[in-house]
Amino acid sequence: MITISDLTYHLGKRTLYDAASLYIKSKDKIGLIGPNGAGKSTLLHIITESLKPDEGKITKEKECTIGFLNQDLFSYHSDDSIRNVAMQAFQEALVTQKKIENLCLEMESNYADDLLTQLSTLQEKFERIGGYEIQSKTETMLEGMGFPTKDLGRPLSEFSGGWRMRVMFAKLLLQEPSLLILDEPTNHLDLVSIKWVEEYLRSYESAFIVVSHDRSFLDGTTSKIVEIDNKKFVVYVGNYTDYEIQKEKKEELLQNAYANQQKQLKHSQEFIDRFRAKASKAKLVQSRIKSLEKIEKIESPSLKRRTIRFNFTIKQNPSKIIAVIEKIDKAYGPVVLLKDATVQIDRGDKIALVGANGRGKTTLLRIIAGQDSADRQQRVFGNNVDMAFYAQHQLEALNIENNIIEELQQCDNNGQERTEQELRAIAGMFLFSKDDVFKKIKVLSGGEKARVALAKVLLSQANCLLLDEPTNHLDIHSIDTLAQALKQYEGTCLFVSHDRNFVQEVATKIWYIEKGKVKVFLGSYKEFEESVHLA
Repeated sequence: MITISDLTYHLGKRTLYDAASLYIKSKDKIGLIGPNGAGKSTLLHIITESLKPDEGKITKEKECTIGFLNQDLFSYHSDDSIRNVAMQAFQEALVTQKKIENLCLEMESNYADDLLTQLSTLQEKFERIGGYEIQSKTETMLEGMGFPTKDLGRPLSEFSGGWRMRVMFAKLLLQEPSLLILDEPTNHLDLVSIKWVEEYLRSYESAFIVVSHDRSFLDGTTSKIVEIDNKKFVVYVGNYTDYEIQKEKKEELLQNAYANQQKQLKHSQEFIDRFRAKASKAKLVQSRIKSLEKIEKIESPSLKRRTIRFNFTIKQNPSKIIAVIEKIDKAYGPVVLLKDATVQIDRGDKIALVGANGRGKTTLLRIIAGQDSADRQQRVFGNNVDMAFYAQHQLEALNIENNIIEELQQCDNNGQERTEQELRAIAGMFLFSKDDVFKKIKVLSGGEKARVALAKVLLSQANCLLLDEPTNHLDIHSIDTLAQALKQYEGTCLFVSHDRNFVQEVATKIWYIEKGKVKVFLGSYKEFEESVHLA
């Protein structure tokens, strides 16, 4: 369906792809992966022709249609209802319907036979292209995306960016293109909607490419993984778990080949050093030197991948009870999020706050962190409790005019200023090296801002972490590192996340909001899924 041949693309002085090739078949379910900055989103823009490659060729079959869900759709604005915006997917049916309506109006005063024939032809066409089902299809899709039936007539302009993105996603799915391209589709979906989209994509008859850092989503939807590795596209058959198994075996073989080559190189070099001065061995030595120069060196797999590495530490141990907040009321106009709710956080808790969007998860987290006020509450905190809050929208937490070193310097260190060397060491853990540390926050990518914010949380040495969607903008390996760090963390953690694998790895207790109350489930996320139905 689409053939990518010898693709080369440079981003400034950096080469993203070097003569890379890939063939996309008509039924492929592809997960596109790679570390932040590898060029995943760039490849999607090249396929959709919004970017041109420096070298190489992209060939598409004539009938191939492409639908692209990307972050630019945030800016789409309309005062039309979300139902009508999503129904724009059925352009041919809508045009036919308009023609039928105009003919019917004309026929109120004109009874000519040719108009009746035209009307009959248009009605047959409308039925043939499924025109009578487009509204029910659209409503089913939007409701699956989490919109209540009563909201389908509301203007798109009344909804937040995340909800507008869902409408555009629904419209794209209704178009059923030959190739569906999805760039981080789960970022703006709650757990209920993510599972619904998974079911939809599993039965999707055409091809799709999805960029996602949610391994559970990739496992549930893909049958082929394409990794951008060493400027090439490397294909693995199966879902993300299958990829990990194959990748580990591949790296083991490569590591063995590397070790064997290093032994051979060492022996050859020892021979050269030993006999270089002997005239009788001169020809043999020169032959060995030429052979060494011709050998294609195998790079150690352990040197290829850079990933963040860190552990959270605490300054002091708090009391057994971290916080008890009772009688929490919070409403936005007529919308009641919390009503007479009570929460208790105990030392050592690893709590995941899950559920549908709009239920008040982030609001509750912000109330506990003191970043938002409740209409009513009674707060009691334990002794020696130090809280650090990681905001979902990084600009809430970062001064965009600071460079990375200046931003890290803002973290309290009991009145003692950290040296630049100490801050460089912390920045290095989060992949900021050399002159990178002097970049302004405002020029950083989403993933880079997320890493700076995580570095600030690490430097705080707080004994209670409140994290709102900490995995957004991180690649899969960084998410795994964060999960491991939180599991080993001696303090207490409360976090909001829609990443099921991350929740399963970290949480020992689940909170969810139901009818304004905070419900508690003691156990893992898998156990929670089996026991509680989220609506």
